[in-house]
Amino acid sequence: MMSWLSIVGIGEDGLAALGEAAKAAIARADHVFGGTRHLDLAAPLINGSAHPWLSPFSASIDAILALKGQAVCVLASGDPFHHGVGATLTRHIDAAQMQVYPHPSSFSLAAARLGWPLQDVLTLSLHGRPLDLIRPHLHPGARILALTSDEHGPGMLAKLLTEAGFGISIVTVLEALGGPSEIIRSHVAMSFALADINPLNICAISVVALPGARILPLTPGLDDGLFEHDGQITKREIRALTLSALAPRRGETLWDIGAGSGSVAIEWMLADPSLKAVSIEANAERAARIARNATRFGVPDLTVVVGSAPQALEGLEPPHAIFVGGGGSDAGVLDAAIAALRPGGRLVANAVTLEFEALLLAKHAERGGSLTRLSVDRADAVGSMTAWRPAMPIVQWVWSKP
Repeated sequence: MMSWLSIVGIGEDGLAALGEAAKAAIARADHVFGGTRHLDLAAPLINGSAHPWLSPFSASIDAILALKGQAVCVLASGDPFHHGVGATLTRHIDAAQMQVYPHPSSFSLAAARLGWPLQDVLTLSLHGRPLDLIRPHLHPGARILALTSDEHGPGMLAKLLTEAGFGISIVTVLEALGGPSEIIRSHVAMSFALADINPLNICAISVVALPGARILPLTPGLDDGLFEHDGQITKREIRALTLSALAPRRGETLWDIGAGSGSVAIEWMLADPSLKAVSIEANAERAARIARNATRFGVPDLTVVVGSAPQALEGLEPPHAIFVGGGGSDAGVLDAAIAALRPGGRLVANAVTLEFEALLLAKHAERGGSLTRLSVDRADAVGSMTAWRPAMPIVQWVWSKP
């Protein structure tokens, strides 16, 4: 089918910044969809029916699909394919049926105003999403452009920065970029006091760390002290080796069975924004702790299931990788994990007890894979002297499903 859908990116400068082809797409459309602000900006050119976005947004997608074959135009903010409606529409409509007229995104406009090379800047959409997603990116010297949801976003970001130890970072709020109400203002995060902020804003953050700032290193095996835990945690050295064995790949899902503090699932998700994880924990207090840890590590989308395996595994999305720690020796847990794992998926089980070790030895004999015995000794005081104090050894079984 020929292109029946036009997507026109429009900014605060309205029709003046649009090319002739984009203007013609609006004018010839039988139906024009967009936010109320966009429809008002384009009103002089709209000849067809104007449709403000519905709630829920999926209802508007259904309405657009129902008009397939007619001339439909969708108005979008800036670049429709940079955190925009274009990405949503292409999940339902072939790109060959679209004609797209992008406008500079707010990220591009902000970088141009500040003189920041966009390729060296982290761009992050926090529109309708938790602000905690910024936490893994808070490194000294980083430059971040963060799109917020409303007029409260900049102040809340400044508060988060201050509480995490980055209070002397510079927060520049760029409002209504490209339009007649454009304004750019900067404050130090810890003394942020801007008022009357335009709901259409993007924050530029020059990250500066104070001593003791909560900086999350980019390597696996994060310091145990960064996690809230009650002793039930896979220690950092073992955790680094466990993440290496789990071998996360883009877009995959992990089950962390007997999650304890959630450290393995959290580090799995930190490896790439596309990764998902489910922590299964029988103890409700520990499950609440996992959720708090996930927030503080900037992976608030971690799913926490309160319950005991194998019953708690029922109905969950089949995983690409499984880590079995606590409770691995309970009846049926390992067999249920093996059955649920996708073909080609990886299972990693760490045994501390002799009972679980015996089970892993039997599974290795039955199914193959690799067995490794891991031990860590740490220097510790013995009276006035120093000696090696061994931690409990771990037997690790790693297996890939055919």
